Amino acid sequence: MHVQEVVRVPFTRRAWAEAAYCLAGLVPALAGGVALTVLLALGAGLTLSLVLAVVGVLLLLAGLRLARALGGVHRGLAARLLGERTDAPPPLPPGEGLVGRLDARLRDGTGWRAAGYVLAKLPVGALGAYAVLWWITGLVNLTAPLRWAVFGQRPEAGSEAGSSEGMPVLTPVPFGGLDADTFAGTWLAVLIGVVTLLCAPWVTRLVVAGDRWLIRALLGPGRLADRVRDLEETRALAVDDSVALLRRVERDLHDGAQVRLVAVAMGLDMVRERLDDGRPLDVADVRRLVEGAHRNATEALTELRDLARGIHPPALDDGLADALATLAARSTVPVELAADVPVRPTPAIETIAYFCAAELLTNVIKHSGASRAMLGVTQRRDGLLLLQVTDDGRGGAVLGAGTGLSGLAQRVRTVDGRIVVRSPRGGPTTVTVELPPHA
Repeated sequence: MHVQEVVRVPFTRRAWAEAAYCLAGLVPALAGGVALTVLLALGAGLTLSLVLAVVGVLLLLAGLRLARALGGVHRGLAARLLGERTDAPPPLPPGEGLVGRLDARLRDGTGWRAAGYVLAKLPVGALGAYAVLWWITGLVNLTAPLRWAVFGQRPEAGSEAGSSEGMPVLTPVPFGGLDADTFAGTWLAVLIGVVTLLCAPWVTRLVVAGDRWLIRALLGPGRLADRVRDLEETRALAVDDSVALLRRVERDLHDGAQVRLVAVAMGLDMVRERLDDGRPLDVADVRRLVEGAHRNATEALTELRDLARGIHPPALDDGLADALATLAARSTVPVELAADVPVRPTPAIETIAYFCAAELLTNVIKHSGASRAMLGVTQRRDGLLLLQVTDDGRGGAVLGAGTGLSGLAQRVRTVDGRIVVRSPRGGPTTVTVELPPHA
């Protein structure tokens, strides 16, 4: 990082937003954490007694409700000041009957994770206050010459007339106490203030980074809820993809092969009419009709073959490596192939990998301006299939930019795979597709 960038950091919006987040979250962090600690400690202690167990359970429930509320406050502050937007957790489970509702609320995983965050926020909030102290001391020290000019030196308590003590220089770390005894010495305080302000954003960022991790881990819907939502989304994508495929097949059959076959039937009907009408046979006319029917039948077979290849490429019958070699050989941009797939994945994974490679090579030809490309497919020991396409083109490829990468990402997600795009301006571009061994 350049010196100019380091100097500019304290004046960036991000630095001030992170400092404001530490300051705004201080009261709910400390007060809420202390209140929750008291509620949970009393509740846990009273539930062990026979007489006050009901009171203890009620205190625990109150603590969980408080934790959820405080979690919402911290989520809101993080979203407003940090741009850290976390999906709200699911609502409290209903339960049936009084005992069922109590049991459901005591088993509320979201509430307990929120309680864990609020308790962890106690030391993090204290660290946030310490980070804010860096900003305050730095700003106060910058005013040292002005304070000296306005207030001068302070009389030393219990000393003789004319005796005074220097102006204290504030620091966020214990330096043993520094004083500015002269006006020139106040500029040392200014220097310390500048250094403190240059360091303050990094101290704040370190605290905020830990807080971000806690928010993502404890205040979100949870791994199970995320997994359920992801499965619902990928199932919807798979259904939409299959419906789109069926519509495309129907459209291609209706507009292509079906029209050709109708023309074949009409041509053969005309030939039959020529043969049955009893008039002298015009061989040239019949030959023209038969040739037209033959041509339409041939074109219909070609279209059906292309349509079947779009559903399942015949090249995959001999394995993914041979299919990718066919793709590389057909490319108008020279492609270097490296394939190492000792164990064949399932047909669904092979098909997705093939179509991903075809789409990525098409992007290289159409959009990259590359002079050469590399296509590689490897299989890790755990069975994970890694497909990688690299080109020496102009770069700048991003997901959702109209180059087909978004469609690939959706197709890959249906089998719990993922796609990673690295494409700086000026290139090179590397797209990596990770696929599990089976769908």
